[in-house]
Amino acid sequence: MSNSEKIRLDKWLWAARFYKTRNIAKEAIDGGKVHLNGQRCKPGKEPRVGDVIKLRAGWDERVVEVKALSDKRQKADLAQQLYEETAESIQAREEAAENRKALRGAMPRPDHRPDKKQRRELLKHKSDY
Repeated sequence: MSNSEKIRLDKWLWAARFYKTRNIAKEAIDGGKVHLNGQRCKPGKEPRVGDVIKLRAGWDERVVEVKALSDKRQKADLAQQLYEETAESIQAREEAAENRKALRGAMPRPDHRPDKKQRRELLKHKSDY
C-alpha cells in the first residue's frame, strides 16, 4: 500500500475492489452512484484518509470510511484493509438481502420449461387478449 496523497477516486475504488475495472468505477461516479463526503464528485477527485464514501454496486449500497490509499489492485484481503464499512451499512445490506430472499420465494415459478406445443398454446392465448 502506498500512502501517496495524489490518487484518483476511480483508481482507489478499483484498487479497493469495489468495481472490476477503472472504467466501470468511472461510469459509476459519473452516474451519481458514488458520493464522497455526502456530495457527488468527479472521477479525478482525490480521496483522503478519513473520508466517507457512499457507493452503489449491484444491489448493494455501502458506506465506507477510507483507511488507507493505494493505486495498485492487490489481493482481496489486502484491498479490504483500505476501507472500513460502517455498522449501519452492514446492517442495511443484510436487511436488504433478507428482503430479496423473502420476495424470491413469493414469486411463482413453473416446475419446468414449456415444450414447443405448450409455448404455441401460450402465445395463442396471449394473442387473444
